[in-house]
Amino acid sequence: MNLSAAADRFRHDHTFNEGNPLAERNTRYAVALTAAMMVVEIAGGWIFNSMALLADGWHMSSHALALGLSVFAYACARRFANDRRFAFGTWKVEILGGYTSAVLLLGVAAVMAFQSIERLFRPLPIHYDQAIALAAIGLAVNLACAWLLRGHHEHDHRHAHHHDHHAHDHHHHDLNLRSAYLHVLADAATSVLAIIALVAGKFWGAMWLDPVMGIAGAVLVTVWAWGLLRDTGRVLLDAEMDAPVVEEIREVIGTETDAEIADLHVWRVGKGKYACVVSVVDRDGRSPEHYRRALSVHEELVHVTVEVNVV
Repeated sequence: MNLSAAADRFRHDHTFNEGNPLAERNTRYAVALTAAMMVVEIAGGWIFNSMALLADGWHMSSHALALGLSVFAYACARRFANDRRFAFGTWKVEILGGYTSAVLLLGVAAVMAFQSIERLFRPLPIHYDQAIALAAIGLAVNLACAWLLRGHHEHDHRHAHHHDHHAHDHHHHDLNLRSAYLHVLADAATSVLAIIALVAGKFWGAMWLDPVMGIAGAVLVTVWAWGLLRDTGRVLLDAEMDAPVVEEIREVIGTETDAEIADLHVWRVGKGKYACVVSVVDRDGRSPEHYRRALSVHEELVHVTVEVNVV
């Protein structure tokens, strides 16, 4: 076998991200719906002199921006999918989009908390009928957006469980899609809390409930954002040496007699896909190809480099 043929035999395909065109399309629809409702709420706030509606409209604008960021991440990942400057493909562009969205979510939560605390000490008159009507419309829009994104979010989750017998990994879902989904859920949750507070204020005079619900919403959004920040941060920092696949690699190498791992690096390069570099000390002189074949039973390992040191 000549050198070129040997190189072709061991050449890897570095396209690890299969893309998610349906999720991208539905996220675009969610952006359009959210942006339209944002304009309606801001206009309604000015017309009805309702600070509650105005604040909710600007709050929705931050989510429209974040959803747009998710769409932008999908587009960039698709645009540069074959760009050879990306050593392991463009999947992490989507993860970066999810991470940035999580940071924006934390910002939204901080603004919500600040405005709610301020309103708790300096309550403003609320036009309840108009505010309740627009809040209900906003909730309907949020539920429509959640429906657009929910099916793909759950499909990714089911897909991860379907492959449990190979990967035992529950983090195969689309983190960029999850960020968009969480923004929509955050909007829906704040709309529900706003409606409860407005109805209570109208019928029972509990004006204090409006800012209290705002604080509760801020706490809820913070919890969601922190979870997303943790998951995306782990991927971006390659902090996944505690993933189940790492132990599976150790088990495969450990079954070989007179062989042990000297060095091991594993990181994620796609949804449920990992790259691996392993250095093996082998007293029997087995080839790197032998270990690659042994590791090939784990479908999530899509790029495996093996170094064998014979002693």
